[in-house]
Amino acid sequence: MTSTNRPVALVTGASSGIGKAAALALVEEGYRVVGTSRDASKVAPLGGVTFIDLDVASDESVTTAVEQVIERFGRIDVLVNNAGFGSGGAAEESSTAQDQRVFDINVFGVIRMTKAVLPHMRAQRSGRIVNISSIVGFIPVPYMAVYAASKHAVEGYSESLDHEVREHGVRVVLVEPAWTNTAFEANSAQP
Repeated sequence: MTSTNRPVALVTGASSGIGKAAALALVEEGYRVVGTSRDASKVAPLGGVTFIDLDVASDESVTTAVEQVIERFGRIDVLVNNAGFGSGGAAEESSTAQDQRVFDINVFGVIRMTKAVLPHMRAQRSGRIVNISSIVGFIPVPYMAVYAASKHAVEGYSESLDHEVREHGVRVVLVEPAWTNTAFEANSAQP
C-alpha cells in the first residue's frame, strides 16, 4: 500500500462526458484521481488519471475496484458516482429487462459503490460522495419515464444517506445537470 497525503478521488464512468470533466477538475485541484471504465484498456490516456476496470452493475467488480484503490493509495476521500445509462422512448416500448438494466446501473450502481467506500470513509472520519443525478430527477420529461424514475431514486437515496452519514464526517452531494454536450444520448438504450 502506498499512502499519500494528497486526497484520493474515485470517479466512475470517467472515460467521457461529465465523468471525464470531473476527473480532470479533481486533478487540477490536486487530487490523485482513479477513473473507471468498463474496459480501461480502451480509454485514451488522461493526464493525471489512473484508469481501472469497473462495472458498477457487478458486486464483484465494485469490490475489486475499491480494494485496488485502497491497496494502492491507502484511502478514498471522494467518490464521484457518475457511471450511468440512459433510455428513451414511450414507457410501454421498452422491455422490463431494459428497464432493470437502467436501474441496475443508475441506482444500484450508486448503491454498490457507496456501500463499498463507506466503511473506509467512516474509518477515516471524512469523505465526500458526489452522486450525479439529472435535472430529469426532479422535472418530468416525456419519453424518459424509466430514466427519470432512476434519477428520482438517486435523489431520494442521496438526500437520505447524507443525513445518515454526516455525523461520521461523510457528506453526500447531489449534482443535477441538465442536457450537456456529451455522447450520453447516443449511448442510451432505445426501445
